[in-house]
Amino acid sequence: MASDGATLPTASQPLPPHLAGRLGLPAPNTVSRPYRGLSVQETAVPLTTEALTAHLTGREVYRRTDYLVLRNGDDLALVQVRREPGTGLFETVTEAAVLAGPEETVWIDAPGTDVGNATALMEVAAAHRATGIRAYVVRGLFEHVNFIWDPQPLRIRVGEVVPPEPPKLYAMARQAIAFDEELPPIDLQLEAIDIEQEVARHPAPAYLLPCRGSGIDLNVPVAFLDTRPARQPDWLLVGCERSTQFHRHFYGDAPPRADICPRRRAPQDGELRLTKCCLLERGIEHRDNTVVVPWGAHLGEVLSALRLLAGLTDGAPALNTEG
Repeated sequence: MASDGATLPTASQPLPPHLAGRLGLPAPNTVSRPYRGLSVQETAVPLTTEALTAHLTGREVYRRTDYLVLRNGDDLALVQVRREPGTGLFETVTEAAVLAGPEETVWIDAPGTDVGNATALMEVAAAHRATGIRAYVVRGLFEHVNFIWDPQPLRIRVGEVVPPEPPKLYAMARQAIAFDEELPPIDLQLEAIDIEQEVARHPAPAYLLPCRGSGIDLNVPVAFLDTRPARQPDWLLVGCERSTQFHRHFYGDAPPRADICPRRRAPQDGELRLTKCCLLERGIEHRDNTVVVPWGAHLGEVLSALRLLAGLTDGAPALNTEG
């Protein structure tokens, strides 16, 4: 999911007159953090730059207010304010920048949306994307309101084995994104390694899979390594290096193998990638644009991996960094 193609001013594109002050344009994906920093108010003032600037400058606002959504009938405007620091509950607006007027702002009712979560806001905005819209104002759970500016989600590919579907790492990543309110909007893309496709590509009289955990039924002779079955000389191991190690321990040799380790799949140039490896038993590993978690990762490790990929490294557990 991406933005509607609207462009931000660059060094060669001067800011519009109403944004020439110190506040300037927000970065893509800006939301109010926390969402109590956004105040929604009805007004009879015309939603023009001049009228709103004159109306707000010198007025009092709550000391936590950074943004206002002004509603005049069905029209909306998004404004950012700077306050004179004080010690009371209310502070005086010293500067107001109209970020988006009625032609660039849309209101969306999405009662099931957590408006404190940037990815949830991005997904709502993507469903209502329209040419020229920069500010998507969302009323969600508990009637709370937030906005997202020029949504441009961070794409992360999740390398994982299927079945089961959805695979565990992908499901855990979605769960982590859903409750972390500091992450930017993230677009997860599943990079599935399908066991059935691997079997089809590697014909064999019989197959050995690592475990029954996926509940897979291939309609071919299959044994499961975790049950330590009787050795068959013609089976093909559909597994990874750890499975080969187990096989060598159980039977004294390494069988032919179709490697399904997600970590060994080469990433595309420049892509961010989250994957797993059973050779890693705890913590996370980072190399270039890829972060690896253990095969049995807990939610904290998955969250730390996502935060690392997003450039938020504080609060991570023990980290193994390569390269």
